[in-house]
Amino acid sequence: MELIYIVAPADLKLGVIITIVGILVVFISLVVLSIIFNQIPKLLKINVKRVLRRSKTGGSESDLRQDISGATNAAIATALYLYFNELHDRESNVMTIEKVSKRYSPWSSKIYGLRNVNIR
Repeated sequence: MELIYIVAPADLKLGVIITIVGILVVFISLVVLSIIFNQIPKLLKINVKRVLRRSKTGGSESDLRQDISGATNAAIATALYLYFNELHDRESNVMTIEKVSKRYSPWSSKIYGLRNVNIR
């Protein structure tokens, strides 16, 4: 009994290699992106330290830790929610249906159907 290959073994090996390389590219890019996203707050903190050092007040470490209370965060979130909801137009929710004066259309005509077979 012979084995009949639909795909040549060389092509099958090439497909496996392409699959493995694709998976590796995706996972490596996800790891790199997660490292970048985790380092962004540290980079921003360094920038804030530089700005505070250049300022005349010579800001201290406590200036960097500007914690906002939960009540303040809730008030800001509520204000933003209400603001963005007011941006939408108020609609009356009334539909008007008008009758079409021309009722015939060749698109709905049965004589032009797909099953029209010309017998010669």
